[in-house]
Amino acid sequence: MRYLVLLTLSFLISYASAQNNVIDKIVAVVGEEIILKSEIENQLIHLRSENILDPQIDYKTQVLEQLLVNKLLLAQAKVDSVVVTDEDVERELNARIDSYINQIGSQARMESYFGKSIEELKNEMRTVVKEGAITSEMQQKIVKDVRVTPSEVRYYYKKLNKDSIRDVGAQYEIQQIVIRPKISDSEKERIRNQLREFRDEVLSGKQSFTVLAGLYSQDPVSASKGGELGYIAKSQLAPEFAEAAFALKPGKLSKIVETEYGFHLIQGIDRQGDKVNVRHILLRPRIEDSQRQEAIQRMDSIVKYIQRDSVPFEYVAEMRSDDKNTRNNYGLIVDEDANPKLPLEIIKGEMAKQVKNLQVGEISEPFWDQSGPIEEYKIIKIKAYYPTHKANLQDDWSFFENNLLIEKRQKAFQKWIKEKQESTYIHIDDEYKNAKFNFDGWIK
Repeated sequence: MRYLVLLTLSFLISYASAQNNVIDKIVAVVGEEIILKSEIENQLIHLRSENILDPQIDYKTQVLEQLLVNKLLLAQAKVDSVVVTDEDVERELNARIDSYINQIGSQARMESYFGKSIEELKNEMRTVVKEGAITSEMQQKIVKDVRVTPSEVRYYYKKLNKDSIRDVGAQYEIQQIVIRPKISDSEKERIRNQLREFRDEVLSGKQSFTVLAGLYSQDPVSASKGGELGYIAKSQLAPEFAEAAFALKPGKLSKIVETEYGFHLIQGIDRQGDKVNVRHILLRPRIEDSQRQEAIQRMDSIVKYIQRDSVPFEYVAEMRSDDKNTRNNYGLIVDEDANPKLPLEIIKGEMAKQVKNLQVGEISEPFWDQSGPIEEYKIIKIKAYYPTHKANLQDDWSFFENNLLIEKRQKAFQKWIKEKQESTYIHIDDEYKNAKFNFDGWIK
């Protein structure tokens, strides 16, 4: 694994360096973008390092075609003014370097191996990473308006060879009742004061928001990106957070925002239609043993209420659960697409252990769940179980809907490539004049 990691990083660095090699041979031109022979060779080295080369496949042509597509995207990105910020590039570079360091063992070992400092390595990778981010943004822009209708999904399913439809693994519908330890007013004020200090540091210019988020935010996913969430719809955010986020102009800071996840300081980045991109610093209050004990007592009374008085689980979830997202749905947990059917592999931590030991209709013993952003005491009930089965439209609508959406987006992107081939200056070296590309329009 360490060998492959080093080879991958070597590929990125050599690939970046090749673009500045004035002696290198130009094998293709797309608009004002050029492709060098060494770019192809370095990608082939990368493929060989992962031992995935098949002697029956012309990888050289495949690599060139992918580079041609990337250059088309870069050329169009210039026309459409699609850009990525230096901060975005820096975060991606840091994430990659951190990943390599974690796998190799230490920063010192990596710098010793390459004979270069972290900053030197990042500088050599910067252009490649930036171009990759731009092509990704451009491709998303091309297909973002592609949609599928219910009638299209039904027609798609009707046309499928039923023998080719794969099996869907076992899935569960799970309801929960959640109790969260109550936080003291003094602890809440301590958190607010800490965030106020962060706010003052940013406003005074003493510190950047991204650095503070990386150092202190307790949202590990966004902290690694300087606190940035990416473009997200209002429905995907806690109401209090959404209200503050959508009101912010780029660079402006919110007041301290309290949600069920903790306390936030938010910085505006951009807004596009019904989606907003912001950074945030999340701080979660400390939970004392006395507060955990109180949560246990509250749950004990709920369990007795259900068992002694035969009160439906759904009713109690709606009336007494602390989780707003599931409380209004009778305790039912859903995924990002509002699908209640959850495969076991996406169920985390202690809940996964509980699910395995329950039958449909059974209620678990109370347990602490620390898999999410906040510590919770909960009980769960298995509402339904779907064993492994061949996917069908009635039970697995989202499966076919997503597959069709992917297919339509691929076709839309392929159509875009063919149109741009016709309107863009393209020249390819005679060495490839007989190459068998997937798209016919490269050779003119």
